Amino acid sequence: MRARDHLANERTFLAWMRTGLAVVVFGFAIGRFAIAIREFAQAQGHPLPTAGLSVWFGMVAIVTGIVLAFAGLIRYRRTRAQLESGRFEPAGSVIDLVAIFTVVFGLALAAYLVYTQQNLR
Repeated sequence: MRARDHLANERTFLAWMRTGLAVVVFGFAIGRFAIAIREFAQAQGHPLPTAGLSVWFGMVAIVTGIVLAFAGLIRYRRTRAQLESGRFEPAGSVIDLVAIFTVVFGLALAAYLVYTQQNLR
């Protein structure tokens, strides 16, 4: 049973890493897309002064992905130590913080999309 617990801990760690990497790549795509749109508009003779909030949303996503990867590492090491000592405690507020941040970031992105759609009309 001990090996199974450690393998489950490693799978959970890898899930944190995949999630962190996906959020970093998503953030890069958001930021790069904004820059590409600005360059495209400039090539058509409609220069935009800035890339808007998209670059900032991209940066927030990249930093969040890095934080998620680091939180996964901390969680993995803590769980490994608990398994070794025979006293496991389930995750606490980290899970709540990740969920709350994901919801807030998703709502902010949705609001930004609505805002930009209204300004394009």
